[in-house]
Amino acid sequence: MDENKKKAIIVSLSDDVSEIEQLADSLNHCIVETFIQHRELPDVNSYVGFGKVEEIKEFIDNYDEDVDLIIVDGELKPSQWFTLEKRLNVEVYDRVRLILAIFKERADRKEARLQVKLAELQYEKPFVRELIHRARSGEHPGLMAGGEYQVDDYFEMIKKQIKKIRENLGKIRDEREVRRRHRHTSGFYLISLAGYTNAGKSSLLNILSGEEVKVEGKLFSTLSTTTRKIYSKNLPILLTDTVGFIQNLPAEIIDAFHSTLEEIEVADVILLVADASEEIEIVERKLKTSLDELVGIGVTSPVIIVLNKIDLPSKGDLDKITERLQKLGLADNRKIILISVKNRENIDSLLNAIHEVLPQVAKIKIRMPINEKTQSFISWIYEKAHVSEISYEDYVTLFVECNIKIRDKIISRCRDLKGFVID
Repeated sequence: MDENKKKAIIVSLSDDVSEIEQLADSLNHCIVETFIQHRELPDVNSYVGFGKVEEIKEFIDNYDEDVDLIIVDGELKPSQWFTLEKRLNVEVYDRVRLILAIFKERADRKEARLQVKLAELQYEKPFVRELIHRARSGEHPGLMAGGEYQVDDYFEMIKKQIKKIRENLGKIRDEREVRRRHRHTSGFYLISLAGYTNAGKSSLLNILSGEEVKVEGKLFSTLSTTTRKIYSKNLPILLTDTVGFIQNLPAEIIDAFHSTLEEIEVADVILLVADASEEIEIVERKLKTSLDELVGIGVTSPVIIVLNKIDLPSKGDLDKITERLQKLGLADNRKIILISVKNRENIDSLLNAIHEVLPQVAKIKIRMPINEKTQSFISWIYEKAHVSEISYEDYVTLFVECNIKIRDKIISRCRDLKGFVID
């Protein structure tokens, strides 16, 4: 056991604790014991029944070392949290608070830090209300609201901070919208990488863009959007890596990261990345979760399902996964592309698939006189569009594929140069 890791206990109503264990490990916690109580609904007072709470208490009292944290694999009501902390005398995190702690550790840019702080404050509000109620009833206010503030002062501070952070994020959101409009009107297509956290989105961004964005094998290693230019069939594309999804993504996170998730909502195409090396049931669940999240944020653009890490499973297992996805309807009206970022396998197939679903690709044929201004314009076209064919005779003739948004601009500049469009 790593002595540097904090000792934690997991409490769950389900046997499937793999995801909460991953989350705990991402925050450098070592799980020393797991307590499962099978029940349809949480106990209204303490999430698990009183007998199970006493069982956990007995374990903590008899354990050789101090237990640093209780992690509940679910969302706690303030009263449940208070009851557990008071009885167990150990700090208690529910699933939402654990994710927020991970986000806080990962946030490395101003916008991400503001978003995490907003989510944190929104999460704390009902808990602070509970502390105010308990304090006025003469009970000890608990662990969360310690420090220099009285709980009622702290609550007022939370409301003021939330308002200020929303204003700051609103300004950043407006600036992003201006940049996004400029990109669209400049002929760029916008593509977003989406999917479950740790599926290989950042690695795929590196392969497609030829750059080196930092990649970590940790959950939520990407919190801020990262945008890079790529070319598919020489069409200019901006590819954006976004925050990873997770099952039942907390409402506080969705609200606070709204401006970041907008990058997915407004994309022309979405690459939904999943790890094909995992068990079929896990791949299915994660894709369902991701697709639900996409629906939840209002996505209507084409989605390409990208199964990464195909170098790890057998071909038979890959066939089973694709058959399963098709049988379940998850692949309805969606392309499935199998790739290996590690081995750079099928990347060309992915680029072809992107090109096929790009919306509103305009095709035009133009002819212009040959001169210095024309050559400068042709260079501009190569930057903004795909020239499928070019020929020089008495005139220069180009077959161009471009974003519909710059079609009229190309035609207008062509005519300014005494050229014309060929039907």
